[in-house]
Amino acid sequence: MSKVHIMEHPLIQHKITYIRREETGSKEFREIVSEIAALMCYEATRNLKLKDVRIKTPICEMTGKELSGKKMAIVPILRAGLGMVDGMLRMIPAAKVGHIGLYRNPETYEPVEYYCKLPADCSEREVFVVDPMLATGGSSVAAIQLLKEKGVKNIRFLCIVAAPEGIERMKAEHPDVDLYVGVLDEGLNEHKYIVPGLGDAGDRIFGTK
Repeated sequence: MSKVHIMEHPLIQHKITYIRREETGSKEFREIVSEIAALMCYEATRNLKLKDVRIKTPICEMTGKELSGKKMAIVPILRAGLGMVDGMLRMIPAAKVGHIGLYRNPETYEPVEYYCKLPADCSEREVFVVDPMLATGGSSVAAIQLLKEKGVKNIRFLCIVAAPEGIERMKAEHPDVDLYVGVLDEGLNEHKYIVPGLGDAGDRIFGTK
């Protein structure tokens, strides 16, 4: 069953409150989303495997620790997920980046795929799917299903703000995927927006309406 990790770190909570504010402009919003992603990446990689490695410091030889096992990939769900990529790459700069494009049908609220480009060896990597918002869960569920169809087995999902409805759908449809959530909000309104949320993350990141 999926593990749901709610980020309780004071810096993450502080920064999420800042970007919730209506008056926060696109430049600040974009910068802080990137900072939150870096902090969340730190938490989401806590249980990566390590191996011993012999190195020589300027003083002597020693046994240090190095990441072991699978390489990593970051896969943002377009377009809002792009706002989290740079922050994560600061933490794991060797990761490759794929892209999945989905938009929500305004009548059915279900996701429609329009783009998918992944690293050739994505199935051999630990994949971090990122999207600032987890509302109905439709886009996230579809993106992860697409990855699984391409042979990806090790997937983690990171979002900044989630609704309980999205969490439950993810747990039901992808019980093998752990979720890393900045904050869990009250629920969805009649337009399927998260309440209290922070509005449309894509519009706020890119300055569009």
